[in-house]
Amino acid sequence: MNFISNIWKHPKTSAAGLLIAVASVAGVLSQQGVTLGKVGSGTVVTLASALATALLGLLAKDPGGVASQPAAVYGSASQQAGASTTNAKLGAWMLIALLIPLPWMQGCTGTSVAENIVNWTPVLQSAVATVDSTAALLAPADAPIFAASTVGFDAASNLLAAQAKAYLANPSASVLAQLQTQVVTFQQQVNTALLQAAKITNTDSQQRALTAIQGVATIVTAILALVESISSKAQVARMAAESGVKLAAVEPFLNESRAAEIVAAHYGEPVEVARVQVAQAEQAEMGAGF
Repeated sequence: MNFISNIWKHPKTSAAGLLIAVASVAGVLSQQGVTLGKVGSGTVVTLASALATALLGLLAKDPGGVASQPAAVYGSASQQAGASTTNAKLGAWMLIALLIPLPWMQGCTGTSVAENIVNWTPVLQSAVATVDSTAALLAPADAPIFAASTVGFDAASNLLAAQAKAYLANPSASVLAQLQTQVVTFQQQVNTALLQAAKITNTDSQQRALTAIQGVATIVTAILALVESISSKAQVARMAAESGVKLAAVEPFLNESRAAEIVAAHYGEPVEVARVQVAQAEQAEMGAGF
């Protein structure tokens, strides 16, 4: 129940997270053509997004900050300064979250998206190599389970890398269809492996296994988002229909901080920004049916 106590201890952060989620989900719904009805000349979805954005702006410039409160409530001057800095950073990151688009969704053409995917492939293959070496670190009883669930990662990553390069060289509909199929296939392999690793009872082995697989999962999720950005609604719907193991099923076993670190390192951006971007990408994909 720690998450409930955290809401009460950090109400401003919790409110910011909720508003960012509303704005992100509204954006996804708008992209999918979901309106939820009309409001004046607009829609319910656009109204919700606008309200969330406006409230985020107000929250980021909250006039009831630490400086206006008595020291008896907030402690020493150094504590007040620390709290003020925290509030300032929170407001900055909330605004950045609304202004900075997902780095892997910036490419609006097949060529730029393919280049982005190709740029991810060395990181992907490095993550797969980490998975290959992790089995030796697990308890003897757990290593075979882990090895069996990840056995196809090498072939899948090599095929995905090859198809990304093929699409970059020839951005045709047929090559895109192959890329769509492969990224969903790989995503399903990774999601299934996460569920299998979660069944490992040895705590140390389970943590090592999940951490290694998540490195691959984060990158595959980013690549999936890229492929979605150059696919039609019908194609995305078909891809989602082929994904039997949904992101919602594996989300409890993912470490958001680790995912943000991977994205931040790849794009050379602050972890705080990457954390919001990762959350937005996951929400977008779950909203699309993955």
